[in-house]
Amino acid sequence: MWAIKRALKLNNNEATLMAKHAGFRRLVFNFGLSLRTQMYSEGKFTDSKVLNEAKKVLTNYVKKQPEFSWMNQLSSRVYQNALIDLKDAFSRYRSGKAGHPRFASRRDGQSFTVDSSNGKVLLAAGNTIKIPTLGTFRLCEPLECGFVSQTFTISKEGSRWFVSFCVDAERLPVRQPESSVGIDVGIKSFATLSNQQVFDAPKPLKQAKTKLATLQRKASKQVKGCQNQRKTYNKIGRIHARIACIRSDFLHKLTTYLAKSFKLIKIEDLNVKGIMANHKLAGAISDLGFYEFKRQLYYKCKMYGATLVLVDQWFPSSKTCSNCGTKKDMPLSIRTFDCPVCGISFDRDWNASLNILNWEPSAGGG
Repeated sequence: MWAIKRALKLNNNEATLMAKHAGFRRLVFNFGLSLRTQMYSEGKFTDSKVLNEAKKVLTNYVKKQPEFSWMNQLSSRVYQNALIDLKDAFSRYRSGKAGHPRFASRRDGQSFTVDSSNGKVLLAAGNTIKIPTLGTFRLCEPLECGFVSQTFTISKEGSRWFVSFCVDAERLPVRQPESSVGIDVGIKSFATLSNQQVFDAPKPLKQAKTKLATLQRKASKQVKGCQNQRKTYNKIGRIHARIACIRSDFLHKLTTYLAKSFKLIKIEDLNVKGIMANHKLAGAISDLGFYEFKRQLYYKCKMYGATLVLVDQWFPSSKTCSNCGTKKDMPLSIRTFDCPVCGISFDRDWNASLNILNWEPSAGGG
């Protein structure tokens, strides 16, 4: 199973319709959460029972009140999926996988889910998509072929709306032209390959920091909740969305290239959370997206039939000579590995990538 996400090309009326549905989802989610928390004192009621009763109240009473008549103009699948989401959130909370569900806020993002109550639907290839219970909308990027799916999630990122859906299918494995590669990831160069290819990542957060700081100071001085402050926050949101798109585009292109080009890929199993504890590196690490790189590479290797090997994070790839195996201290400021024994000089990152390529589980840390 894999997911497809496309940007929607909406006019003002369509964008308003999406915003109304997102608000509908938020209202229902918060209604169900409020009702459940109020019923905690009644120990005999389970999450499922309370939320099922909430659904009945919404259907048989709330939607029939004059002040809530607008709900009848929107898709009923929205509030039903909102309560399903809330039920799943409580399940994760009860199992210890997440914290207690929190009330949804407009500032947390706008999204909602709809589905086809009649089962899976066929989506035709082309520049439009028919979303169950909502209608047909234009796409910024066409669907290259037909797909079958049942559940659709619509979300807003910055000023753009997106639709995503899952396809219950598997990609055909590709025949990679290269056998194996070792990859060293770093801050100076994002990825250095053992075949001497180097990929420098864009650093959108670093470039946008000054503008973001200016807008955030402006927002802090404006009247809380006023129209001007909302406009400023919208500008901040658009910048963050652009930053995320630039980073995502780079990571997707790089990981797809690697998974399609090499049969065996070796990378360090970096402790990103531990590295982030270093305040001098945290900003650069978060801007580059090391964790997302590993996550994408993991599922794309499975998708395209490549093998991913995670090298022990304690393996001294940067401190070891890839030619003779001599080890020496290598502060981050030193960018060239000069071996004191065999006399060979390597670029620091390239030397590390060669060591990663030659690493075997028996090599261990050190």
